[in-house]
Parts: sequence; C-alpha cells; structure tokens
Amino acid sequence: MSYIQNMRFSGGQILRENGLTSGELTVDNGRILDRSQLCAPWHVELEGYMILPGIIDLHGDAFERHLAPRPSAPFPSEVGLQSVDREAAANGVTTAWMAQSWSWEGGSRGPDFAVAFMEDLAAYQPQALTDLRIQLRCETHTVETQERLLETVRKHKIDYVIFNDHIGEAMEMITSDPEGLAIWGKRAGRDLAGHIALIKATKQKAAQVPRYLCSLSAAFDALGVTYGSHDDANAATREYYGMIGARICEFPTHHAPAQVARANDDPILMGAPNVVRGGSQSGNIAATDLVKLGLCDVLVSDYHYPSLARAAHRLADMGLMPFSEAWQMISTTPARVMGLDDRGEIANGKRADLVICNRQTRQIEGTIANGRWSHICGDLAGRIMANQPNRAVAAE
Repeated sequence: MSYIQNMRFSGGQILRENGLTSGELTVDNGRILDRSQLCAPWHVELEGYMILPGIIDLHGDAFERHLAPRPSAPFPSEVGLQSVDREAAANGVTTAWMAQSWSWEGGSRGPDFAVAFMEDLAAYQPQALTDLRIQLRCETHTVETQERLLETVRKHKIDYVIFNDHIGEAMEMITSDPEGLAIWGKRAGRDLAGHIALIKATKQKAAQVPRYLCSLSAAFDALGVTYGSHDDANAATREYYGMIGARICEFPTHHAPAQVARANDDPILMGAPNVVRGGSQSGNIAATDLVKLGLCDVLVSDYHYPSLARAAHRLADMGLMPFSEAWQMISTTPARVMGLDDRGEIANGKRADLVICNRQTRQIEGTIANGRWSHICGDLAGRIMANQPNRAVAAE
C-alpha cells in the first residue's frame, strides 16, 4: 500500500483536543499536516462528515471467530487475519490488540497455539491494513511456563499482558455445570474426566502463583510491558494486582474493584458491546453504570468491533457525556494508556490515523491507517474519485 500524498480535507467537523470544530487538514506521507505547511492539490469536500481520530482497541477476541468460524472448522491464520484486518478497518479501528490466551487449558488457548499465532502474525504484518498486535491473556496458574513466556514476550515484542484466573470458575463448574465444563474441555480436545483431572492438578499449583506473578511483573517492568488484570471481582483482588504493578483494570465485574482502581489512578477498561446492548452478556455490572460514576476510562471491542463507534454515539445519546469525550474513550485515552504518543488525536505531525464518519447515517465510510486507506465506501468514495487532481498525460 502506498501513502496518501497531499490530500486536503475540508468542510467537515474535525475532532480536535477541544472538541468538534470546523476546519481542514492535510494528509501527506503518513502524517497529519496543517494546510499552511503544504499546498495539497487533491482536495476533498467533506460537508456532512466528521473526521475523527482512528480507533485504538486495547482488547478484542473477535479474531477467534475469524480463525475458527466454528470450533471444529479452523482456517489458516493468514485467512483469519485478513478477515480480522478488514473487519477492524471497516469499523474505524487503526490499532488493535488481539487478546490471545496463554492458558493451562491448551488447544487454541494454550502456549503452543499462542506462539504459532505470533509467528503467523509476524508473517502477515507487512500486508496488514491495521496495526495489529497481540495482548497476551496470561492465566495465573501457568507457573511452569515462566521461562517460555518471557522468551516469547521478548522475541515477539509483546507490549501488553493481562492476568486472568479462571481456576475458581472451573472448580465451581465441576459440580454446578458439568455439561458446560464438558464443552469447555472438548474445545481443547479433552473429555470431561480428563478436563476435570487437569483442573484439579492445576489448582494444586496455587501456592506457586504469587511468586510467579511477581517474577513476571518484575520482568515486564524491565521490558516496558504494560500489564493488568481481567475480571476483578472484588476490591481485594484489584488491590493485589495493583500492588504487583498490574495497573490496568480490565472488565471489573462490580463497583468495588473499579472504585479501588480509580482511587489508585489505574485505568479502567470496559466492553463497548456492554454499552451498546445495555448490559453485560455474562451478567456482570453494566458499563454505563460505571461510566455514570466516572469509573470507566476506555471502551474496547471485546467480541464485537462494530460496537466501538456505536458505543460512543450511545453514550452521547444517553446524555452521559458529549460525543467528543465519548470518542476519546476509544482513541485518545487508550493511546495514552499504552504510551502511544504518535497517535490517538488529530494534531499536526501525528500519525495519520483517521475515521471519516457520515454525520447523518453515523456510518464509517472511510478509515485511514498510518496515512493509507484501509477502508473506503459509500458517498465518500465518490467524492474522492470526483476530485482527483489533474494528472499529466504521458508524452506520445
């Protein structure tokens, strides 16, 4: 893909630091430039559109469905990644972390699969439309994998890890939901008896978990890895993870852990589908309840990329915050959480990650990622083609 060269957009509403304002901007060679700095011959009129910062998604597992549309029907990773890439782009995502498990469960959530997936992503990245990255979801009881995990993080430059602990849930399901547990085990190629045996054996490693997590935390600090925890159910759990440096509070299930995270200035992440659907699909706290209390900083795709933009509109429609602030929850703030100084806002010299949204239909008709078109459709495509600059005719 080639960079957009000297393309000027005007007439639309541009979301800058102080909100939506009229104005214009130029995209050239991967960067956003003030018009005064460059005479852009390709002018596109965007009346009726908003130009917004590209969406930065800190946690998405929809990629699992692209890799295996049915659990028993996996596709080659290249096919799945192409599909993920295009769906993300069509929904305004310019940077995305795919939440890949590193778990005692094995199968598509085990270390072997994770390492193979990283290799496949590395091979695919030269053709990627979107800045695709991997967030490792590290199960706390994978104590025997410490050396391999850190070697993998270093080799593949993993910059984001989240700690999960599903052993308690698995132990409870042995008696409360054996049918569900059987399905869980089958996904990893295990019968119910075998899965129960694995769960009980893994539970026996509990005494080693604190030292394991502290060792990983020290290594992550040295490597500059951002890390946190997932599904904190109570205040004590969030306090514990915060103390070992796992500051990201991802999907707290109740008010209490979110309140602890806010008191400690730890970023709080919730799912955009939770906002769009009006509640959690798993019965946990509604994201809008936390938003109302100022206990949510970032919205993520979770299992549904289209919900990111829709959630920003919904928060504004509900009167919970201005649209400009809601959009920052999926662009500016996640960039700051991850220390990405080159993106997340529309400003001179920043990386050209932009979303062009029809104000009437709210449809995303254009996505520019790193100064290249990753998605374009609808009336926007016609406007761009109708305003191509004159090209010199080759000499006969």
